Amino acid sequence: MDISLTGGHLPLDDTEVAPRHFTREEANELLAQVRPLTEQLVEHRAALVAAQSERTQLALQIAGNGGGVDVTGAAALDEQIAREHAGVARSANAIHELGGVVKDAGTGLVDFPAQVDGVEAFLCWRLGEDEIAYWHGLDDGFPGRKPLDP
Repeated sequence: MDISLTGGHLPLDDTEVAPRHFTREEANELLAQVRPLTEQLVEHRAALVAAQSERTQLALQIAGNGGGVDVTGAAALDEQIAREHAGVARSANAIHELGGVVKDAGTGLVDFPAQVDGVEAFLCWRLGEDEIAYWHGLDDGFPGRKPLDP
């Protein structure tokens, strides 16, 4: 059974339907919608990591002797973790519905399936960049980014 936070990470199906490929122009036009979703994604992810860290510290304190620990604080943190996790999933799913693929929720790295010079590739964008100006092969990832303009 495959389990995934978002549908964007599910295995490919066997329907023989080709994935959508974006041109640079199409992907850049989508940034008007993808950028605010990515900002939300990064914010939720940062808040999730902070809440999880705080919850871990609280658990260690409870495991010690538990003295002076407010157990309502643990419940509140658990609720915050659930909310932030749901926010990450909502944001990532919205990006995936637009055709983007979230590669790193912490930095706001989003790829768009494409063909570059007839080869399957990803157009690569990271939050803070004005436009899509890079691409990489399917197995190259962020370190293999190459400029679209020579």
